Amino acid sequence: MHKKDFPIFEKHSDLIYLDSAATSLKPKSVINAVTDYLSHASTNISRGLYPLAEATTERFEAVRKQTALFLNADPTEIIFTGGTTQAINTVARLLESKVDTDSEILVTTMEHHSNFLPWKELALRKGCTFSLLLLTTSGEISLDALRSAIHPHTKILALSFVSNVLGTINPISEITSIAKEINKDIIVIVDAAQAAGHIPLDMKALNVDFLAFSAHKMFGSTGLGVLYGKKEILETLSPVDFGGGMVQDACAVKPEYKALPTCFEAGTPDIASVFALGAAITYITALGIENIRTHEKELVSYAIENLKKIFGNHITILGPTDLEKRGGVLSFTLNGIHPHDIAHIVGEQGICVRAGEHCTAPLHKSLGLSATTRISFSVYNETKDIDRLIEALKEAQKILLK
Repeated sequence: MHKKDFPIFEKHSDLIYLDSAATSLKPKSVINAVTDYLSHASTNISRGLYPLAEATTERFEAVRKQTALFLNADPTEIIFTGGTTQAINTVARLLESKVDTDSEILVTTMEHHSNFLPWKELALRKGCTFSLLLLTTSGEISLDALRSAIHPHTKILALSFVSNVLGTINPISEITSIAKEINKDIIVIVDAAQAAGHIPLDMKALNVDFLAFSAHKMFGSTGLGVLYGKKEILETLSPVDFGGGMVQDACAVKPEYKALPTCFEAGTPDIASVFALGAAITYITALGIENIRTHEKELVSYAIENLKKIFGNHITILGPTDLEKRGGVLSFTLNGIHPHDIAHIVGEQGICVRAGEHCTAPLHKSLGLSATTRISFSVYNETKDIDRLIEALKEAQKILLK
């Protein structure tokens, strides 16, 4: 338990924060990385020739290398973006030339809108088929259904690593192998926003073509994302954003752009947030990603056991029953009480939970639900947080089920 590393608890000592899937809290080391840059080295990158700016550039590129090591990738495959949403939208535009009216784009019903709408819009622009891969009753991807769904004309498969509602951890390596065995030209894109910083990410082992995540969900700052792209694919694609920093010769009849990955990073990036990401990766590495995973799995196990024990048939917990297939996310409904009412009542007691569709309208529609209550865990949580939530839920029942 690492509450001491997070300054927010110094001001809010009784805070129970169970909304890390929305954004994680920030440790001191990450905050210090931002303030240090803004206070002592607030220069741009790849432009100034004076020592202070050159040092900023070196530090920026060092974080790129650190991120590549974190993902077992090459630094040229790491593109900094404005977040997971921007990263996936960028990939959708990059791949526009790869699809036509005969193509199919396949996504799952568990997707966050950020990995759903960009592909639906691409399909509408190109006049191609947009298909949904349905889930099992336990909220998982059936590999048999996957085999049946992929065809030679399936050009794109987009899916989440970890569902932000169900908590399902998808077997990405196995899914990618199946997809590419059926169609060697398929492009696999993974939304890893709920996986980064929680479970190991190894690009060589996963063999996906693109993977995106946000820094702010793994102890970093908002406004920064990471897009991994296989080098051999990126080399076949042309930039879709243009401006300063990414061009080699703007005066040529056909402009010449810089090499990977700079050609995909037009304009000034969020430098402070990149340094915060470096500090976040250092923090995660020091704790040990496997230790983080074990801690969150223990909390999910404790939460499921005790929620069921206290509320019995009145509570419905979504997602897989096998803890090995679950991340640190747990969504539920409580009979007779709207999730918004739950969030309001427990919130008044200093307990932060999420209520609503969680940007997954297709999933909630498929489940016949208008909303769910979600709790999500991180390294600053402990079992007594769950105990306090349960007491608050019992209080909500007393108030609302009179």
